[in-house]
Amino acid sequence: MSDPWSAVPGQERAVAQLKAALADPVHAYLFLGPPGSGKEAAARVFAGELLAAATADPAEADRHRSLAALDQHPDIAIVRREGASIRVEQAAEIVRLASLKPIESDRKVLVLDEFHLVIPATAGRLLKTIEEPPGGTIFVVLADDITEDLVTIASRCVQVELPALSAATVASVLEDEGHDAEAAAQVAEAAHGDLDRARLLAADERVALRLAAWAAIPARLDGTGATVAEVVAERRADIDAAAGPLQEQQAREVEALNERIERYGQRGSGARVLDERHKRQLRRLRTDEIRMGLAELAHAYRAVVVGEPSAPAGITVDDAAAALDRIWLALDALVRNPTEELLLQALLLDLPSR
Repeated sequence: MSDPWSAVPGQERAVAQLKAALADPVHAYLFLGPPGSGKEAAARVFAGELLAAATADPAEADRHRSLAALDQHPDIAIVRREGASIRVEQAAEIVRLASLKPIESDRKVLVLDEFHLVIPATAGRLLKTIEEPPGGTIFVVLADDITEDLVTIASRCVQVELPALSAATVASVLEDEGHDAEAAAQVAEAAHGDLDRARLLAADERVALRLAAWAAIPARLDGTGATVAEVVAERRADIDAAAGPLQEQQAREVEALNERIERYGQRGSGARVLDERHKRQLRRLRTDEIRMGLAELAHAYRAVVVGEPSAPAGITVDDAAAALDRIWLALDALVRNPTEELLLQALLLDLPSR
């Protein structure tokens, strides 16, 4: 079997820490990093390696790794949120899963996804179990950052940091996967360290056109609501179209799951969990597209401030600086899941007109 850690590019420090941990693992680990940093892939590989390390049989160890890579190992449970946060009802299920004995290994691994969204009641319910799990149970908690509600749980875990990947690392991965070097570099910059996002963009032939359309917005604004409405409608239509590569990828995942169900039988609620994950991915894609577009829009106004020849004409430095402040506010607002049409209309109406 090839090196499973190759699925976690650009995170050499974290990989070295996890490899060292396999000799004498503790009860809980907290993987910290932004979306696309590789923490999900690292959790999948680490879980497989934890089970593989518990056997002296090389063939059995490879089987543990293979099943873990497919998210099909009976001794690895991945718990994903079912709503806007990790609720108390899920805490009860996590405690139940932790109490079950392993089926094929001497160990059981529980991967708790997006735990920066945990609420206080859930964290309190899980604290004892994560701090002192049943023998053989190991927790791997994934979070974008340590929120106030996660602090206590975080203090009971060994922290493993997986920072955002550099654009150079993302571009190198894309080139290794067969993408043109120039296109890979452009996509890597647009993805802002998110390898998952970069892979989607690399499969999208229209990404350069979308970026150009956002950069052209300052020259189109004429102070009228009609123009703003037209521009926003166009950008939202682009976002709808941008979901195409992701939906194709999701269709392949559904097909692969159906094949596994037909061959091996259904395990747990795999189809429902996959459907929920796909819905979250689509919501995240729309947010990522807006964030990418606003970043490109900011580049256009920054060009005015620094006096680049490519800067849009007819905009003063003071107006451009004010526009940048307004764009940053809109970017901050994205974390609160606003109505995208209203967010974009309000922003563009507040930007300088030509």
